[in-house]
Amino acid sequence: MYRHASLAALLLALLPAGLRGADPTPVQQALSHEIIGPRQALLDVQDRIEGRIPRMPEVKSVAEWDKHAERIRRELLERVVFRGAAASWREAKGQVKWFDTIPGGPGYRIKKLRYEAVPGLWIPALLYEPEKLAEKAPVMLAVNGHDGNGKAAGYKQIRCINLAKRGMLVLNVEWLGMGQLKKTGYQHYRMNQLDLCGTSGVAPFYLAMTRGIDVLLSLPGADPERVAVSGLSGGGWQTIFVSSLDLRVKLANPVAGYSGFRVKLRDHFKDLGDSEQAPCDLGTIADYTHLTALRAPRPTLLTYNSKDNCCFEAGYALPPLLNAGRPIFDLHGKENALRSHVNDDPGTHNYEKDNRQAFYRMLGDFFYPDDKKYSADEIPSNKEIKTRPDLDVDLPEKNADFNTLALELAKKLPHTPAMPSDREAARKWQQSQRDKLRSVVHALDFKVQATRIGDTEKDGLKATFWKLRLGDAWTVPVVELMRGEPKGTTILLNDAGRRADFVNVESLLKAGQRVLTVDLFYFGEAKVAQKDFLFALLLACLGDRPLGVQASELAAVARWSLGEHKNGPLSVVAVGPRLSVVSLVAAGLEEKAIGRLELQGALGSLKEILEQNRSVDQMPEMFCFGLLEALDVKQLAALVAPRPVALPDASDRAKAELSGLKAWYSLLGRDFDPVGGTIEPSRGK
Repeated sequence: MYRHASLAALLLALLPAGLRGADPTPVQQALSHEIIGPRQALLDVQDRIEGRIPRMPEVKSVAEWDKHAERIRRELLERVVFRGAAASWREAKGQVKWFDTIPGGPGYRIKKLRYEAVPGLWIPALLYEPEKLAEKAPVMLAVNGHDGNGKAAGYKQIRCINLAKRGMLVLNVEWLGMGQLKKTGYQHYRMNQLDLCGTSGVAPFYLAMTRGIDVLLSLPGADPERVAVSGLSGGGWQTIFVSSLDLRVKLANPVAGYSGFRVKLRDHFKDLGDSEQAPCDLGTIADYTHLTALRAPRPTLLTYNSKDNCCFEAGYALPPLLNAGRPIFDLHGKENALRSHVNDDPGTHNYEKDNRQAFYRMLGDFFYPDDKKYSADEIPSNKEIKTRPDLDVDLPEKNADFNTLALELAKKLPHTPAMPSDREAARKWQQSQRDKLRSVVHALDFKVQATRIGDTEKDGLKATFWKLRLGDAWTVPVVELMRGEPKGTTILLNDAGRRADFVNVESLLKAGQRVLTVDLFYFGEAKVAQKDFLFALLLACLGDRPLGVQASELAAVARWSLGEHKNGPLSVVAVGPRLSVVSLVAAGLEEKAIGRLELQGALGSLKEILEQNRSVDQMPEMFCFGLLEALDVKQLAALVAPRPVALPDASDRAKAELSGLKAWYSLLGRDFDPVGGTIEPSRGK
């Protein structure tokens, strides 16, 4: 039937404009009609997120705050950091391998080492060790951000050298995705591959830090009462994240590294950070304002830059953090322990001399209060900076990364009970798995308020333009098209947006269908114009699932159409791998309104996302936490049966995965082959 329509659209789009025809057809004109405008999707997601951001609790005593603090730490560790396989990673005893020692400069040496953050994932590091070590020496974990030089960054080396010359043991660690670990598999937007498998993607980041602290505290002479962490940018994020949750960190100095959710949501999109800064469900428990307060009463210096050309400018980022933290530090009687420093020269995104000296002063006040010889002036060390090759550490040839960890986890997934072989048990299986799916995608039941915003009729084509308001959060544009009296209704979705798919529309109209072309959230007209996938991350961070939002929208549109058009369960045609999965989820959840599916270009398995090493910026909703752990494409399709799910021109992978469903359909009372089947649109029964 219209199985080749998407290919036809592609071929047509590749033709020169003159051959395509200069004037758009009535269908093309209708599909291009603006319904919700370019800002509505952004406003929707902002409103949804803002209403869910947790606020600081009002407390009147240290005891009252301590109860909140203990709960926040426990829940963040259990429900965010150590989910899934990460719980076993936490219990694993990480190995440490020491290598050669190289000369440093006057008064210190550098020892090379690597340590396991996660079984099989090694972090290269450098220990800056004073030649004359006190009986009890302070220690510092030196983290860093998005600098391709990693641990070899000059400003980081100078910081480590200066602290070693002051008698501190300093561990300079490589960050995932930087320096020696600057490889595709460590790219931060790929940590969400672990989320798809039901394991926390932020866990390797956290363990890379806590294992580093383990290394430091295992050293002879390390003083557990004087443990510091500091870093720039992503290193500032690392600093607040580990030092708020790990009570061993006595002093923290995050530099230009984070802001609260409210600050970045409306006016400062440049603060919308990478995946690790918005890990799944973090915002259901705490904002970064809470993490700042969790530092109380331990010494904390918040450093920001006045003209930051990257992110987290002092003027807007710093005040909300101080406003959240100060009352808690005051309750403890430690007003002086929470400090801030704003750099004006150069004032850009930096951890240069002025910011470093602010850190040295903080260390002097709290780690060396009785040392009258201590000076916060930087010790000139530029000539001691070493090249990257000088500081490289041996790593295993097959060091694990996000992708290899996810692929290994996926071998045993999904954890779905076997599909039974009798009809009664099969229906019970469907219901139990449907309930599981609803929970995994955080499905929502939307009531629809439909507004007809216009009609046109040209050359026998009638177009009606609808704006659907779903619940109190989401707005979905719909173009309804028909010629004559329709035989049935089909919803058409396309990964490229409704405007791209006039060929499928024409095929459906010729088949006598009323066609509802729909742009779900993140697609077509409902796509956020900038930073779209970062808002998807933030949405999941605050407890929603983009996939669940989209599937719930589709189910709601189908129910609305069923009531509006009254011609029985409708068909859904989805073009592209992303909306094919969305449609499977929606049909799995909505048993009545969606009568049949045709999926063009569908995945045969969610594991293809991992095998192709996809990242969350490429397909944001596909990394729904725990989806692959619960159900794969085959099981999703099995939930829809006995309603037809056709995958015309299926890939070899899809054929291999879904060929067994023909018997499943027979068991449920329908003779149908998903792999070869096509759907002739007709009135549902």
